Amino acid sequence: MFAVRNEESALDIVQDSMMKLAEKYGDRPAEELPMLFQRIMQNTIRDYYRRSKVRSLWTTLLSALTPNDAEDYDPLETIAVESGSYTPNTPDGQLQQSQVLVIIEKEIQQLPTRQREAFLMRYWEDMDVAETASAMGCSEGSVKTHCSRATHTLATALKAKGITL
Repeated sequence: MFAVRNEESALDIVQDSMMKLAEKYGDRPAEELPMLFQRIMQNTIRDYYRRSKVRSLWTTLLSALTPNDAEDYDPLETIAVESGSYTPNTPDGQLQQSQVLVIIEKEIQQLPTRQREAFLMRYWEDMDVAETASAMGCSEGSVKTHCSRATHTLATALKAKGITL
């Protein structure tokens, strides 16, 4: 079994698991609840790690160029281009930055509607799978599928255009 080292995340996972147990299995006999809770907890932890992995990938990619002293910095405002180093204070650097940002925005807009919605809600709005599923009116599995497909499509499209982050 996985261990969640962040106390706040661990508490959130336990709370989410308890809510799922109460919502979906509240009518079950009490002797079934421990085994159900254990399975729900395992699945919730797996979801946490999957979500963390994808979020970490995008956060790393889009914030790789964030200045160390900028707390409220928007990672979409700083993007590197494969051909050169990031130099935002030069006219060339500013031009490259704005061109890459336009490309990323266009690629996000070209995603199928459901993929775009799921991707933006999960990774830009920082909504969890359940919140996103509720907002989109679909299952949690659908949200995961849409996000995975969107992530792969965006990564492939950006790489094909020579953009590395």
